[in-house]
Amino acid sequence: MVEIRGVSKHFGETIAVDRASLELARGQFLTILGPSGCGKTTLLRMIAGFARPTGGEIRISGAPVEDLPAHKRSIGMVFQRLALFPHMTAAENVAYPLKMRGFDRAAIPDRVADYLRLVRLEGYGERRPHELSGGQQQRVAIARALSFAPDLLLLDEPLSALDKKLREEMQLEFRRIQQELGVTTINVTHDQREALVMSDRIVVMEDGCIQQADTPQEVYRGPSNRFVASFIGLTAMFPARVVAADGAAARVAAGDVELAVRTTGALEAGMPVDCAIRAEQVRLLDDGAAEYDTVLEGLIAQRIFEGDRMVYQVRVPALADAILFVFDHDPVHHTEHPPESRVRLGWNARDLFAFPREQGH
Repeated sequence: MVEIRGVSKHFGETIAVDRASLELARGQFLTILGPSGCGKTTLLRMIAGFARPTGGEIRISGAPVEDLPAHKRSIGMVFQRLALFPHMTAAENVAYPLKMRGFDRAAIPDRVADYLRLVRLEGYGERRPHELSGGQQQRVAIARALSFAPDLLLLDEPLSALDKKLREEMQLEFRRIQQELGVTTINVTHDQREALVMSDRIVVMEDGCIQQADTPQEVYRGPSNRFVASFIGLTAMFPARVVAADGAAARVAAGDVELAVRTTGALEAGMPVDCAIRAEQVRLLDDGAAEYDTVLEGLIAQRIFEGDRMVYQVRVPALADAILFVFDHDPVHHTEHPPESRVRLGWNARDLFAFPREQGH
């Protein structure tokens, strides 16, 4: 449905997007994920037709679109600033793109009613935007973007202004609507939870470059480099040096110990690396706990109660005092560990990644 081949965008000496390539199948939901300034919105604007690539090619439904103006591309958009017309009712906002595209005026009211029903706003058609809640305004914007049955739906951080509870509700609502209609969708966000919850595929960007493109499960469980590992999830990093490497497995020296690690690239003996492990892969061990590949002692540096879980920061002397994060998902029934108390930590080699040390780290 969407093919992007070596697309770049330069603003003077600044490279906003650097030779990005990706494919999206019809009916899939893709999220472009990354920090502010990584180039994700610029890439979306080039797909939409609001910005012209400096180089490369964009194809939609097999046809190149670089010379096709935005209003002639069959694309619906929902922006961070919803851009609803304040003087129009919800129904009039949804009807606007239909009128602009010359739909049969007699059929428009029924079509508007269908799309308000799709976003669960029956009975709200006569209200103006200021008479609607933030979530309801979002739904009107979605209905307006979809009402003319576009080939492609583009979402530019549309949920970022909502509070946490409403944002999480709308993530599920976006996903429901997208699956119900089967519309091909590209979403841009810096919210990793949003990307994991809503997407069939995730593209992670940094400094204008695509770092990884894969399923949410693979991006989370098999990060391709140090940046992806650190950006998604609560991840601890500590330095080490390769002792021996064999394909996807290696042993590294970190502090006073040797550790078995998982690798995603070619490592060689003597190479400096950064080791990464997610908080949920580290366990606080009782005396009778099952054995893990690695067991080390630590000291509780800090504990943070988050309601559904306790988050511990644990200093590990054997790892040159590296700080690891650990989740305790049952803080009510489990033993609470006060600061400076001693604990035993365990994890498996498959959950500890080693990435070649990047310059500046």
